[in-house]
Amino acid sequence: IEDGVKLDNQIQVAHNVRIGAHSALAGCVGIAGSAHIGRHCMIGGGVGIAGHLDIADRVQVTGMSLVTKSISTPGAYSSGLAVEPNRLWNRISARLRRLDELFERVVALERKLHRDDHEKSSPPDHRV
Repeated sequence: IEDGVKLDNQIQVAHNVRIGAHSALAGCVGIAGSAHIGRHCMIGGGVGIAGHLDIADRVQVTGMSLVTKSISTPGAYSSGLAVEPNRLWNRISARLRRLDELFERVVALERKLHRDDHEKSSPPDHRV
């Protein structure tokens, strides 16, 4: 833990963690082993940080976020969804995993509709 670091209450700092100078961590932050947090970072309350990753200098992580990969660019980062009844959350979670696939399907359908509309609106081709 470097100079000028501000730590709130109920923070878990695991083995071999490095916290850069003048960073501030709010209550209930959990940092897994061998994570490195840069200088002048602000970590909001309840944030979880996975082990063996690096967070660049001047990063802000908003409260209740989960950091599962390294952050190499300064700036503000957020994650998370609001609480839902368990049955609804299970459905939402399953659908989120398919989001990229569904997006690609929608884009393909939009392109096809655009082509079909264009073909209908263009004058007939009378060339032989």
